[in-house]
Parts: sequence; structure tokens; C-alpha cells
Amino acid sequence: MRITGGKARGIPLQAPKGDNTRPATDRMRESVFASLGPSIEGCTVADLFAGTGAYGLEALSRGAAKVTFFEQDKQAIACLKQNLQAVTKSLKISTSVASVVSRDLYKHATGTGKFDIIFVDPPYGQIESKIQTIFNSIITEISHDDSTVAFELPGNLEFTIEGWTQIKRLGKSGKDKPSICLFKPEAAK
Repeated sequence: MRITGGKARGIPLQAPKGDNTRPATDRMRESVFASLGPSIEGCTVADLFAGTGAYGLEALSRGAAKVTFFEQDKQAIACLKQNLQAVTKSLKISTSVASVVSRDLYKHATGTGKFDIIFVDPPYGQIESKIQTIFNSIITEISHDDSTVAFELPGNLEFTIEGWTQIKRLGKSGKDKPSICLFKPEAAK
């Protein structure tokens, strides 16, 4: 696993051992960032259920101004911090452009402001039962009228979220195949 584009392209990313963290694949991140295009430059990013931080670090490499990572698993946070050090060193920028928040997002409000792009990559086993909570209690709090939400989920899941429009779906269909749905608030249409 590595950074796939931008100024830190090729930097390897560490992942914790075991099955608790499922890092976003290089191919999936390449597709997502190709779809986002230059809109990533200068934006503020939230990486929810960040794991290794691959989405947020990729955003930094491609010109995001600031990234906030939300993760609660201690092993994942340790890897995320190592990855953040490697990417910011490669970019020759301070780690102050990013913050790591250790928090169970289902229990605590984020309280960190609004973000332009929000990456969401929860454990696949939680998505069907928690999708409404993720949007209604978490994303709505940190998004604005023109935010973009990139939500990774298994390719076999289909859903609609009141107040949000799916603008694109990337990836393959199938239970164990990752896909990404890009959403915008309906007010942004």
C-alpha cells in the first residue's frame, strides 16, 4: 500500500496486523481522486474511521490544506501517526496540517467544524445497521452545503439517504468488492 498520486506519490503506508483495519486499496483511492480532480486542492478534509489514514494522506499529497483523522483503534492510530510523519516529511510540510482525533464517532460528536471533503470508511459489518446514524449524527454535523462525501462500502449494498444525492459510484458490484459512493447535499444540486 502506498500513496498513489501527488507530491508524496510512492510513499509506502504501514497497516496494523490483523483484521481490525481494512485499508483502502491503491486502485480504489486512485479512482476516487481521479473523480475528485483538482477540487481537492486547498480544501479541508475529514477522514472518518481513518484506519491507516490512506484517504486523508492521499488528500494531503494532492494538495489538501488540512486533514482531520478520526480513529479509535490504538494500533491503527499508531500506524496512522507513522504514515503521517512519512508523508509530511516527503511533502516537506509540518504535521500541524493534520490532526488525529481518537474518538468513537457513534458516541461523541466530532466538534471540529465543517469540512469540504469527507471520507467515510467504516467497518463493513457496521454499514447496513449504522448508515443512517453515520449520515444523520456525524456527517450532517461536519458538512456544509457544498461538501462532498466519499463513502466506501461493499459493492452489493444499495441505499438512499434523505437530504443527499449520490452523484457517482465507483468500483465493482459484489459482496466483497469495495466501491465508493460520492454524495452531495441536495441543497448543492
